[in-house]
Amino acid sequence: MRRVLRAPLTLLLVALAAFPAAAAPAGHTATRVARDVRAHEEARARVEELRESDAPPGEVRDAERHRRDVRSRLWDLLWAVEHALADPVAVDPAGRAGHCPFGPRSTPAQIQAPAPSPFPGEGTSWTVPTTGYRLTAGYAERGRRWKHRHTGQDFAVGSGTPVRAVGPGTVRVTTCGDGFGNQVLVRHRDGYFTQYAHLSRIDVRKGQKVRAGQLLGLSGATGNVTGPHLHFEVRITPYIGSAVPPLPWLARKGVHPEQ
Repeated sequence: MRRVLRAPLTLLLVALAAFPAAAAPAGHTATRVARDVRAHEEARARVEELRESDAPPGEVRDAERHRRDVRSRLWDLLWAVEHALADPVAVDPAGRAGHCPFGPRSTPAQIQAPAPSPFPGEGTSWTVPTTGYRLTAGYAERGRRWKHRHTGQDFAVGSGTPVRAVGPGTVRVTTCGDGFGNQVLVRHRDGYFTQYAHLSRIDVRKGQKVRAGQLLGLSGATGNVTGPHLHFEVRITPYIGSAVPPLPWLARKGVHPEQ
């Protein structure tokens, strides 16, 4: 995917540079982003509909190509915006500059070792991201704690609770230093990303392959929080602004967190 800033966008980024790191895109850019997120989800639903109806392969390929084109456009726009804002996800995805608190299992010799402590969902296709939780702030809720609407689903748990990958994938980001605190982003085989934020410790490294239920880190209260919890988010790209409702997304994977 291209990462070249075009002249009209450059002027827009100068105006956006005053926003804090990890702030959602604002103004006209936010409108464009919201439009592309909707277009992507409509295109994804169309692809699934065609596959379920045994449509001709060529028709499915064309629909999938359109979905990818929408995602590429959204990815390029958000990368440019978040890079200009110095979002750690865009500029420091391995977390080295921020000296993030990697756990004892995150050394190169240990990252492929089995995750400690049995977890009911480990080894399954998809699972919940933690246990012993209570669902609190949901997707798109408004509140004074957020500059815009809430972008994920909060799982209220105590500090130090294990946080697990909801499905198989590859760690794309392990970083810290913004409102999300210590965070991990995992890219899954369907192209979506899941974010696990406000961690007290990170136990994986960028580029590591993980399975459903594998330990990613421990819950905490880092970043912009009022208490310990796990902020779980599902995104079309790695960048803020491309979130989709996480509970319906999990439901499509056969996972239904207890209310």
